[in-house]
Amino acid sequence: MKRNSGGRFLAAAVLAGAAGLWAQTEAKTPAFGISFSGFLKTDLIYDSRQTVAIREGHYLLYPKGEAPGPDGRDVNAASIFHMLSVQTRLLGRITGPDAFGAKTSGLIEAEFFGTSDGDLNGFRLRHGFLKLAWPKAELLIGQYWHPMFITDSFPDVVSFNTGAPFQPFNRSPQIRYTRKLGERWSVSAAALAQRDFASTGPEGVSTAYARNAAVPEVNLTLQYRRTCEAGCESVFGIGGDYKRIVPRLATTLGYRTDAGLNDWAGMAFGKLKKPGFTVKAEAVYGQNLHHLTMMGGYAAAEITDAVRAEASYAPTENLALWGEIQTNGAAFQAGLFAGYTKNFGFGRNVSGPLYERGADIDAVFRISPRAVYNAGKVRLAVEAEYTAAAYGKTGPDGRVNGAAWVGNLRLLGAVYYFF
Repeated sequence: MKRNSGGRFLAAAVLAGAAGLWAQTEAKTPAFGISFSGFLKTDLIYDSRQTVAIREGHYLLYPKGEAPGPDGRDVNAASIFHMLSVQTRLLGRITGPDAFGAKTSGLIEAEFFGTSDGDLNGFRLRHGFLKLAWPKAELLIGQYWHPMFITDSFPDVVSFNTGAPFQPFNRSPQIRYTRKLGERWSVSAAALAQRDFASTGPEGVSTAYARNAAVPEVNLTLQYRRTCEAGCESVFGIGGDYKRIVPRLATTLGYRTDAGLNDWAGMAFGKLKKPGFTVKAEAVYGQNLHHLTMMGGYAAAEITDAVRAEASYAPTENLALWGEIQTNGAAFQAGLFAGYTKNFGFGRNVSGPLYERGADIDAVFRISPRAVYNAGKVRLAVEAEYTAAAYGKTGPDGRVNGAAWVGNLRLLGAVYYFF
């Protein structure tokens, strides 16, 4: 009995020592793996009239125009109520060992927003990328926000539209390289493809037009960012974007065609954060902005070869402006967002069909005050969003004449639970 007790004691001591040694070894080894976070969100929505929106009205763009019935009553003047939890989100942050002399990380984020109205409640990928970070540079490969969505300065509205159609809203597969220029400046260059946010054309919204161009969309952005220990932050920058699409591979008579459309966009943005408040603003001017969930598109401009029915294309040019101010309280915040976008047409007369978002809209504006209250992991938010669109008759140059304003008031309540 004593020998057995001594043996058990010795074995226990050896195991305890081994366990202690293992624990020390583990403590010296970095922890790699995935950590999850996200939120549950339910939106309660009331609209005073019918809207142009995505996912059963959840993602609001602007109100529908007047549609008089036989008795003269506006069919689109009917109000709407809905309740949805499709913005509920799950995010996984991945860490791993170094590679190529860089810190490695990854991110996977998904939600239940689906890829179409028929897929509502469907689980879809939002972000999925690998990141390599060196002391002065960073390489991102995968699906992430389009470079014209500035993650350091975007509207903090309650609505899921995040300021669209005034704010670029797009997530794209991409390769993005960012280089630090000192402590506060950085420049990034990106090559992008289209996936969930695509251009429109003869076959509707599709990634085929960008894929058939056989060249990536490219973006170059210069940004300044300064922070201080008191929580202040200054951000400003400029950016430019270029893309090419090929709307058709064959003319209406069946001949092979390489006719495409080259377009560009530019932006300037800024943010000033103080302990008590934050101010943000952005301006975008560009061509064929449809894939950024903004107004615009293009048209078949003219026939360049009558025998083959070869056509050229002309993009619309659109200006978008937005600004926002909000308080920075820990428990309670109040904010006010305002946006405006203007259709400048094609710059010349066109003769073919229009492939455009809001072809009969001259301008859109929005003003939306909000209030947010945080209690631990729970957030309660309310927002009143008034959006008006000026509908009229589209002229041969793409400009809209005789426009009249139509407005919608959206009352939005949201409940979040973060984890």
